[in-house]
Amino acid sequence: MKKNSILLIGTNNKGKLKEIRELLPKSIKTKSTTDFNLKSPKENGSTFEENSIIKSKYFSNKTKLLCLSDDSGLEIDLLNKMPGIYSSRWSGKKNDFNKAIRKIYTELNKKDKNWKKKKIKARFICVLSISLLSKKIALVKGKVEGFISSKPKGKNGFGYDPIFIPKKYKKTFGEMSPLKKYKIDHRYQAFKKIKKFL
Repeated sequence: MKKNSILLIGTNNKGKLKEIRELLPKSIKTKSTTDFNLKSPKENGSTFEENSIIKSKYFSNKTKLLCLSDDSGLEIDLLNKMPGIYSSRWSGKKNDFNKAIRKIYTELNKKDKNWKKKKIKARFICVLSISLLSKKIALVKGKVEGFISSKPKGKNGFGYDPIFIPKKYKKTFGEMSPLKKYKIDHRYQAFKKIKKFL
């Protein structure tokens, strides 16, 4: 990025915006979509990659700024990798992730009544893209493997953080301090790869 240029963070999700700002080098000036009163585009891609690019191109075209967008979600193996790209949609129009978490538990119970006694494999995936107008500049993917907690724990983070236990850890993302989570999560893994484009 050129000195003094501004990077638009293409998300209307406050939790994501905060996390992305924490991960970006402090020297980068950022704007958010709320600074421009922009609504999010229709995410009609069939993969995280497609949806991430839809967002970064859309917001870049609207503002003429270089735009970094994230599409991320939770894949649960027992649910055929759902909610996946529908992770935020499961929270409904009001982005109520308590509702989304209840839905996950309902679906898991339908698949296997004894799932709480087992290690239910899951992963968080994050695909970051950078676009300038209609040109894609970068596209990277980060992921973190883990398991689903038998009940929501912790008040930190956002989204599905209270029910995700990363591999080799005992606590959910919701129980971890933000700094600890930032050092291991899917967004951090993707950021390590995209830094060279910034």
